[in-house]
Amino acid sequence: MIEFIQNLFTDFLNYVSRAESFYVVESSLVLFVAFLLDLFQRKTLFALKEKAKRTKTIWDDVVLGALPKPISIIIWISSFSYVADIIQRATQKMLFYELFDPAREIGIILCLVVFAIGLINKAEQNILIHSEVPDQTTVHALAKLGYMVVSIAGGLTLLQTLGLSISGLMAFGGMGGIAVGFAAQDLLSNFFGGLFLYTDRPFSVGDWVRSPDRNIEGTVEKIGWRVTQIRTFDKRPLYVPNAIFSQIAVENPSRMSNRRIKETIGIRYDDAGKMAKIIELTKEMLLAHSDIDTSKTLIVNFNAFASSSLDFFIYTFTKTTNWVDYHQIKQDVLLKVLDIIEGQGAECAFPTSTVHMADGELFRNIDNES
Repeated sequence: MIEFIQNLFTDFLNYVSRAESFYVVESSLVLFVAFLLDLFQRKTLFALKEKAKRTKTIWDDVVLGALPKPISIIIWISSFSYVADIIQRATQKMLFYELFDPAREIGIILCLVVFAIGLINKAEQNILIHSEVPDQTTVHALAKLGYMVVSIAGGLTLLQTLGLSISGLMAFGGMGGIAVGFAAQDLLSNFFGGLFLYTDRPFSVGDWVRSPDRNIEGTVEKIGWRVTQIRTFDKRPLYVPNAIFSQIAVENPSRMSNRRIKETIGIRYDDAGKMAKIIELTKEMLLAHSDIDTSKTLIVNFNAFASSSLDFFIYTFTKTTNWVDYHQIKQDVLLKVLDIIEGQGAECAFPTSTVHMADGELFRNIDNES
């Protein structure tokens, strides 16, 4: 083969030496024009891309960013094909035609694949940058799915171009897929579990999740196609197979609308006459509190005759869902409740016993430490 190519090249030089220099000039001119066209399209698209950055839409940036490489490939494939045709006419050999004709088709297919991949890549980047609240999980998932579809479609088209039977390959792939499916049930269940997580989106990266069915609680760091990585609150990584999420209940506290304050407070039986006023003032305090969501359920009521106290309860919701801010608000509410109780001359109850002596003398408020 090497010897044949050397002979072919020698024949071409012989033609050139016999006043066939026109072919060399023509070939050089074609390559030079291709260089100028490539340079021109890159400069033009770059200028258009800079102008597109000032527009509100992101899709013009996506298309203009994905175009330069495919256009360059088309320009150079066309120029080399033309040069190959020149060499074929100069040498009267069909080898160049036979080599460059399928190469041209392969190049065009690769050009389309490069354009599609570039389009997906630019779209992914621009959506993540320009979207006000980007759902990174969904964007990355759709991009990966797009890469997979483009790669498979491009590979099958290339095989068809090279003369391989796609129908037979697909039939073989179907039978092989059944065999692989039986052999890798866990792998496939995890894959489809990941697909359901991407489509249903019960949680996203950064969410705090927990499950009442399993010992799973922490912040989601990564959602992969096989496992989901969760960082527990003691900073240990937890890797959960995606198939698990289709079998368990998952809570997503990150998406709660409010946080609840639910507390029971007891006062002494001696302060029973002050209970109504304490409840009234406590409810007024909650209604006036700037961090309490008064549009949600708000209850302050006398609740129970306990063994050592008269109990009333507070049931309300904060506006914030932030864990730290919530505890600050809850602390402020409870301190104000204490001020209201003390302001009415009452006291919070603690466990006590009443002992009746034989002579009828009554002792009260003896600490029950037994």
